[in-house]
Amino acid sequence: MTLPALACAVIVLALSCGSVDPAKRYPNMVANLDPVSAGTIEAEFDRFFSSKLNKTDVEVIFYPRLNAVALKFRYESVTYRQFWDQTARKQFADALERYKIDYAERKLSTNYNRTRAVYGRVKGHIEWETFRITITHIAYPNIEMGYRFRENSPFFTTLMRPALDTNKYGEESRAESQRINMYFTRTQAEDLVKLFDQAYLLGLIGGRDAIKPMEPLILDEYLEFDN
Repeated sequence: MTLPALACAVIVLALSCGSVDPAKRYPNMVANLDPVSAGTIEAEFDRFFSSKLNKTDVEVIFYPRLNAVALKFRYESVTYRQFWDQTARKQFADALERYKIDYAERKLSTNYNRTRAVYGRVKGHIEWETFRITITHIAYPNIEMGYRFRENSPFFTTLMRPALDTNKYGEESRAESQRINMYFTRTQAEDLVKLFDQAYLLGLIGGRDAIKPMEPLILDEYLEFDN
């Protein structure tokens, strides 16, 4: 192929790549827009070598092309983006309602082996980077929804199971996502449900401002442990 012909071929390829229909590339897309902040919540995480929990800010980011929300948080020196699609967000909201009923009816159990997935499971999507390599790891772990008592207080929980990185960079760089528990008081979980709401998210890309719940942390009391 001559040089002019090669140049023309490169130009045609570039134009064809640029004209790919975004709707075909992103089948769940609700708008061809970049990610936007939906707000910030607080959640509790396990503290390394401690029985206490560590309260952490969690950034909530809406990805219109994916119609998914990413929870961005830092855990053990690694930043994670845990994605929730529209179906999973609805399951989270439904699970919280079931938990609130069990809480109100005093039906909660202290046996975490029985309660960690009592409200169901969703297929997750997690992304993270490490310090040693600059690649982005991607995995699709199962996420279980339930509850757990910590320091005599009940928390609504999500348990993200470990899963192998799906990006193939060679066996030496094959990573595994961590097992991560996230703990929510009822107020914290309700704050997240507000940011998970599809109407609210669509309103963001229509010009509404993001919100940041500023409620102080109040632990949920439970009669079984009242003095």
